[in-house]
Amino acid sequence: MKTIDELLAGPVAGKRVFVRADLNVPLSGTTITDDGRIRAVLPTVKALADAGARVVVASHLGRPKGAPDPVFSLAPAAARLGELLGADVAFATDTVGESAEATVTGLADGQVAVLENLRFNAGETSKDDAERAAFADRLAGLADVYVGDGFGAVHRKHASVFDLPARLPHYAGHLIATEVGVLKKLTEDVKRPYVVALGGAKVSDKLAVIDQLLGKADRILIGGGMAYTFLKAQGYEIGSSLLQEDQLPAVAEYLERAEKTGVELVLPVDAVVSSAFPDLKAKAPTDSTSVAADAIPADQMGLDIGPETRKLYASKIADAATVFWNGPMGVFEHPDFAEGTKAVAQALLDSEAFTVVGGGDSAAAVRILGFDENAFGHISTGGGASLEYLEGKTLPGLAALED
Repeated sequence: MKTIDELLAGPVAGKRVFVRADLNVPLSGTTITDDGRIRAVLPTVKALADAGARVVVASHLGRPKGAPDPVFSLAPAAARLGELLGADVAFATDTVGESAEATVTGLADGQVAVLENLRFNAGETSKDDAERAAFADRLAGLADVYVGDGFGAVHRKHASVFDLPARLPHYAGHLIATEVGVLKKLTEDVKRPYVVALGGAKVSDKLAVIDQLLGKADRILIGGGMAYTFLKAQGYEIGSSLLQEDQLPAVAEYLERAEKTGVELVLPVDAVVSSAFPDLKAKAPTDSTSVAADAIPADQMGLDIGPETRKLYASKIADAATVFWNGPMGVFEHPDFAEGTKAVAQALLDSEAFTVVGGGDSAAAVRILGFDENAFGHISTGGGASLEYLEGKTLPGLAALED
């Protein structure tokens, strides 16, 4: 895989460089609530602009239905990118139409443009190879060189991620090169003890990675909504907590495998429960209380790991040499249920381990809860991509960058 360093070693001034970024930022109306993904691609965009390239940045945002939808416009992201660069950024109001062509044609050396949401064109996400290829052909007409730097999308077989690199000289951007380097540290010659903390709502989202990690990790700590399916598999009463009943056989099998292979699969010993799911906007106090994990009342739901579990998980992380964390321990958006996620984040910081926060809600939690991002070894920009890499899957966007 050639990297942007090799591209920048030669002349790039005047070349149109298409940067597939991941600007899929959370929005409240037109206000960006977390600009982490924009900041993550900044080194690549700035390096190209400083070298005199005419930089064409493209991304998706949300899940529009293959047609323009102002709710999912990339205009706010383009404006924020300009603020971070300290330079004007042109914005095309379409992807491959008149505005895109005029905007790219109008770029001078060292200038940057952002195209409108790629998913406003049905060809971007089409499962039909010909439709995707046709869209990729039109995108290729806007550029001389391709730089892949949208790590959060590399697990998608989309036109701008998979098909476009085949049509242009292609390189991995700084972000993708960094992400892949970090993930190799979690899969090749891992420093031990290797501890994995997994949370989030659905156990089904994590089954494949647990399957792989049972043969690689020394300890796996389970939290979040997914923990209650594990507790149910042990025969515990979980009240009205989130349960994926169809996953109980798989979870029971993993518990058995962990015991046989000597992997510590650590479950909550207590939980913070409430009679109802909290209002995440008002954030009003709830009737939350802590109970033992095997004694959740029938009319209560678990919404965070409890104080004893926080101490337990911190102790399991303390002596680690490598830690991978993906998924919050509870409903961290509400202060009554944020302490578990805070405790795990703090345990990573207190350890001397190489720490990786696996994107998605975990990365958002780190920022929202006020932790210093630079204190962690690495915060990934792609939760789903990180998990699929650890599952051993071939990621289309990475395969497309290989020669």
